[in-house]
Amino acid sequence: MPEGHALHRLARRQQRQFGGQRVQVQSPQGRFGPEAALLDGMRFATAEAWGKHLVYTFDDGPEAASSARMVHIHLGIYGAFTEEELPMPEPVGQIRMRMIGADLGVDLRGPNACELYTPPDLDALLARLGPDPLRADADPAQAAAAIARSRRAIGSLLMDQKVIAGVGNIYRAEVLFRAGIDPLRPGTSITAEEFAEIWADLVALMAVGAERGRIHVVRPDDDHGAPAYAANRPRTYVYRRAGEPCRLCGTPIAWQEMEGRNLFWCPSCQH
Repeated sequence: MPEGHALHRLARRQQRQFGGQRVQVQSPQGRFGPEAALLDGMRFATAEAWGKHLVYTFDDGPEAASSARMVHIHLGIYGAFTEEELPMPEPVGQIRMRMIGADLGVDLRGPNACELYTPPDLDALLARLGPDPLRADADPAQAAAAIARSRRAIGSLLMDQKVIAGVGNIYRAEVLFRAGIDPLRPGTSITAEEFAEIWADLVALMAVGAERGRIHVVRPDDDHGAPAYAANRPRTYVYRRAGEPCRLCGTPIAWQEMEGRNLFWCPSCQH
């Protein structure tokens, strides 16, 4: 499942590609058919991301805000967009939504959710999400309070979208390493200073990811030695490096499962 920076990058890209244009909206698969018919020919007004959720706003023009309709998309594990130059080819496979602008089109396949939203729907979504480090309107105090009153492990809390929206497994592992915090520590043990460091690091690192389209977490002075965990990926400190020597101290990187997800950390640097 893409982490939050990828959704913000996608929202910005689609805003540049379609913003202000009247678009064609189709559902070749048919599952979004009635909804697509309502949106077809409307103006693509905005694309915004909250954590791992993407929300489009369509309207009939700047002076017709009362006509606005929203679409909520959650890609989940299998969802993905593909771009096509015009004229777009005939649909192939299970395309939930096809959107065609003046210069190009996009196909959406396999999302967890692709649905019309109302303002109350959006309010309900935001009410169950924690602050998003990539949004200027985020309130980190909300996340700090949730962590401070929980005895769950901080490694678990950072992955909880109700605590902080958009953080996935890579950012979870890497910001805790960079802060020198044991992922098994309970939230109640995290000091205000430690939380502030985690939050500031998430804001900075996720912004880099949104800008570059790739997660970069290793400081320049440490960006050497063993290669990345996979081809064409930047190096990580601990993520997917179980058993390999820590880039800083040489201790083998530890691994365990935490709430169904792989957790990586350095037992010496994070204590």
